[in-house]
Amino acid sequence: MIAGLLFLAFVYFAVGQAAATRNGGQTAADAAALAAAQDAREQLRDGWLQVVTDPDAWEGFLSGEDYVPEQSCERAAQFAAENRAELLANGCTARRSGGGEEFRVQIRTLDTVGNSLVPGTERQHAVATATAVLEPRCSFDAPEPTPPPTPSTPTPTDSAAPEPTPTPSPEPQPITGLVCDGVEWTIDPEDPRLPDAADLFTVRLVD
Repeated sequence: MIAGLLFLAFVYFAVGQAAATRNGGQTAADAAALAAAQDAREQLRDGWLQVVTDPDAWEGFLSGEDYVPEQSCERAAQFAAENRAELLANGCTARRSGGGEEFRVQIRTLDTVGNSLVPGTERQHAVATATAVLEPRCSFDAPEPTPPPTPSTPTPTDSAAPEPTPTPSPEPQPITGLVCDGVEWTIDPEDPRLPDAADLFTVRLVD
């Protein structure tokens, strides 16, 4: 009876260890996928800020495409390592999906699911996958440009014509038309700012 109880206790311990390792692996995969998407979001906002006064250059950032996937995957690998896991070969991919960017990671735990008391399990590692998406929250509808005023033609006279008055350079106008989740934003050319990264893009886990 004592031997049976010890055996049951050992089985419960082994099952618990395996479950804990698998749960930890899924946590690592989730964290890595979210980290990749969040890194891409920060890249997009930082790049957008560089061209914020030039709406013609917004498209790639507005749609969520102008970022470096390799940098985002490096961030995913860092978060996997912090959760005692590693990315598998080609274990981080980014692709366009449904109007957003999808980041899929696959990790393997550094810890094994068992130990030497259960032959074979001391060499088995848990594998987990996770997918996060980055979705744009903003749209831009550029207002119609205001035509410049037509310069007046001076009336010819017998006297010498006065020197024409130079036309002053137009003052930079606020940039309107950027709407994020129904909230309108105005970009001041003198002090250009963008909404926070979380206002520009949504990051979430799927599957």
